[in-house]
Amino acid sequence: MPKAIVCRELGSPESLRLEQFESKALKPGQVRVAVRAAGINFPDILMAAGEYQLKPELPFTPGMEAAGDISEIASDVPGIAAGDRVIVKLRHGGYADEVVVAPAQLTPLPSTFDYAEGATFLAAHGTAHHALVDRGQIKPGETLLVHGAGGGVGLAAVEIGKLLGATVIAAASSEEKLAVARERGADHGVLYGAEPFRDAVKRITDGKGADVVFDPVGGDIFEQSLRCINWGARLLVIGFTGGIGVAKTNLVLIKGASVLGVRAGEAARRDPKIGEARIAQLLAWAEAGKIRPNVSHRLPLAEVAAAMRLLTERKAIGRVALTMG
Repeated sequence: MPKAIVCRELGSPESLRLEQFESKALKPGQVRVAVRAAGINFPDILMAAGEYQLKPELPFTPGMEAAGDISEIASDVPGIAAGDRVIVKLRHGGYADEVVVAPAQLTPLPSTFDYAEGATFLAAHGTAHHALVDRGQIKPGETLLVHGAGGGVGLAAVEIGKLLGATVIAAASSEEKLAVARERGADHGVLYGAEPFRDAVKRITDGKGADVVFDPVGGDIFEQSLRCINWGARLLVIGFTGGIGVAKTNLVLIKGASVLGVRAGEAARRDPKIGEARIAQLLAWAEAGKIRPNVSHRLPLAEVAAAMRLLTERKAIGRVALTMG
């Protein structure tokens, strides 16, 4: 029987359980995917704790993204075949040996990726693409400051920002993370704690400041970012793993700046054309070898709590994947 990680009570990663379940017969319009890997995302951790905006009814299986092979197709589903390698997009449910989904939730797995890379691709790189292209509208020659550049979404922003012609300043908490960011295209590295990052950004930009700030951290990081921005800067709010930041309106006004919230998934649900264009561009870059998730850890499905802790304790560089079978 297939297995899945099940959340029966809201709480810490250690409260999640590995359980067996019975496969359900396909309904019209459905596809079964044998999952080979699933990506760990912060929203999965928050969802299991009851702290995310989406609150599934208990019990549920976490997991926003997975990758695997199509194993069964309803008779009314055209255009795909058993054995096709695919990425699966979900709200939750990916931490399982198999999932049943609609064809619209499937994306071809880039030929250059393995399953773990496919399962850690679209959430982070999709968020970075939406942030920099749709929200930040970054232009060639502008300076991009990426916070949390050693994380999955941060490294994705480094890669995509460089592809879009920006000068990229990567800020991270360790030299090891900065080294990976430089490998992915960062022009400059700033180590938190070595000096105030706002001073480093001003030095690197000859006092002008950053044109675009990509911030998945929040808290004081966001507030200090307002003090090292150029005129007309765009501050992209990706998340708040370091707490809720406060936008001082006088600083926003003085710099003619914009503070922009980034919700890539919701934007695509409201306007599917945005999502289609995003995925097409990301797949083209992936096939050309220009972008690739950095999967620093791969753990078996049963070790989901340890995998989640790698994220919460900031031990991962890039992404963490669960592997099945």
